[in-house]
Amino acid sequence: MLAKSLARALCGGFAVFAALAGPVAHAQSVIRDAEIEHTLRDFTDPILRAANINPAEVQVTLIGDPVPNAFVARGQRIFLHTGLITAAENPNEVIGVIAHETGHISGGHLARMRDAMRQAQTPAWIAIGVGILAIAAGAPDAGVSLIAGAPQFAMGSFVRHTQTQESSADQAAVTYLDATGQSGAGLISFFEREFRPNEFMTRRLPPYLMTHPFTSDRVQALRQRVEASPYYNTPPSAETTLEFDMMKAKLIGFLSPVTETRSLYPRSDTSLPARYARAIASYREPNPPQARAEIHALIDDYPENPYFQELMGQMLFEGGDSAGAVPFHRRSVELAPGEPLLEVNLARALLGLNQEAATREAVQHLEASLSVDRENGLAWRELSTAYDRLGEAGLARLASAEQFYVGGNFPLARNFAERARRELSPETQPIAYRRVDDIITFTQNALEDAENRRN
Repeated sequence: MLAKSLARALCGGFAVFAALAGPVAHAQSVIRDAEIEHTLRDFTDPILRAANINPAEVQVTLIGDPVPNAFVARGQRIFLHTGLITAAENPNEVIGVIAHETGHISGGHLARMRDAMRQAQTPAWIAIGVGILAIAAGAPDAGVSLIAGAPQFAMGSFVRHTQTQESSADQAAVTYLDATGQSGAGLISFFEREFRPNEFMTRRLPPYLMTHPFTSDRVQALRQRVEASPYYNTPPSAETTLEFDMMKAKLIGFLSPVTETRSLYPRSDTSLPARYARAIASYREPNPPQARAEIHALIDDYPENPYFQELMGQMLFEGGDSAGAVPFHRRSVELAPGEPLLEVNLARALLGLNQEAATREAVQHLEASLSVDRENGLAWRELSTAYDRLGEAGLARLASAEQFYVGGNFPLARNFAERARRELSPETQPIAYRRVDDIITFTQNALEDAENRRN
């Protein structure tokens, strides 16, 4: 686990949005994509149920970062790096990591980590106190050494705690994989391939910086249980393998340089994932004629696949052809009803027509999407645009308030909510009016709390 928190981000189609990770010093990105999120839920939900965790209570978020990593933050939120998926060689490796992160959730490790951090401060303060007494007693060198070493006392206590948690999560992962009839071999192979080659470097670190056990020790502790499992040699299903291959091809197609995508998926590879990756590469080049031909070929061969329809709609919409995009986005929604991100795509294409009837339909799709996914900042922004066009100023300001609220910008959220309150009627729009009051109350309290902490 490298980070404890991640700023909420906007979302829509296959989209990458900037998000600054709290203690991480560089900007990362949140990736939203209906197909990838569906696959990750297929991988995650059985593991969560095996751990007696309600899948509806756990959010899985994909982070655009090439480093193969995953972590748990904000209680029950699993974050997976794109680098984890693109580095994995089979679905069991990704599922194994998900099972490990589930072990952290099931074990309540985040809450315990906060306690451990507080407890770790005690020996540090003791060292500082003894150091001050030593200086006062006429031993300045010893006193300075004790004070300087105080952070090491704290870290030493803390890393012993985190190492125990990592080992516990590893063992829990095997339990969940066994319960779902899946092999844990992927967890071992991923550790050995991605982390073990760097172990010689980590062994040179001071012990108080080692938050994880050495990879070789983790693998050794896992191997006995994994190899003894009756599911050790059980391969992933053909459906699971295809889902993984399509997800990996899509990420590489969208995120890697086009030349790299074409090298990894040459014309000689006629598999479905390879065709998918090449079609995305043509779209990104951009080579619209070739992309159209390749995506149309996918649609012709797989007319019931909503995500091929979505890709064609996305390419046309971003190329300025909203009228051409609408039928493809509409078909994607028909093929995957209730999928909130696909509803947003259709709404955006409809808004691109700039027609009243299309705008009213867009509102319906946006509201349907937000009834499922209220943290979709892009959907709130598009809803604000739609209401503005329809002359509904109060509802438009409320949608903007929601957009900034889910984005964590409480001053702007409060500003737009107050503007909405001046436009809305508590008699004719009671639900919207109450929501405005809720946003104003919450943001006011949050801003006051932040000000009190600063003082």
